[in-house]
Amino acid sequence: MAGSAAVEGSVAALDLEERFTAFVTTHRDRARRLAWRLVGGDEAAAEDVTQEAFVKAYRSLGRFREDSKLETWFYRILVRQASSYRRWRAVRQRWSGGWREDVADPAPQVPGDPGLRRRIAGALGRLTGRQREAFILVHLEGFTVRESAKLLGKPTGTVKSHLHRALRTLRAELADLQDFDGGRRQ
Repeated sequence: MAGSAAVEGSVAALDLEERFTAFVTTHRDRARRLAWRLVGGDEAAAEDVTQEAFVKAYRSLGRFREDSKLETWFYRILVRQASSYRRWRAVRQRWSGGWREDVADPAPQVPGDPGLRRRIAGALGRLTGRQREAFILVHLEGFTVRESAKLLGKPTGTVKSHLHRALRTLRAELADLQDFDGGRRQ
């Protein structure tokens, strides 16, 4: 009986490991894009954050309780890893006398008005970290408010408050742009 349970446990673990491998293959690009946005457009940092999140998730597979989706569980790890990176970067910048690394601009890869991209990036940069995370998850990555709340480990109402404040700030910052109505196209 005990041997049977051990075999079932190892089969379940193997199945979860196979699902995780498939998950990495299908979610690698989205995870990297989300990390890139969360760390402020630093390509190298996004790569590091994404890789570290996948490693942490893999090492923690044995503790994964299947009461949530693998996707939700992983993206929560990724968001926490990005937050940790931003805190580390802020401390490093403070102690280095305000010296700031030059972050490569991904603009050559993205079509459109570079001036508009800079304005939007600047407006996003004026949001608090929590507002930016909520905005990115809901409006750029397509997660629902409920999913975003789970990823951020916050109550749904708190995420809604962060979104409301983020949209209010972005509207004020970008008010002079034609056709801007808070994210809804007419």
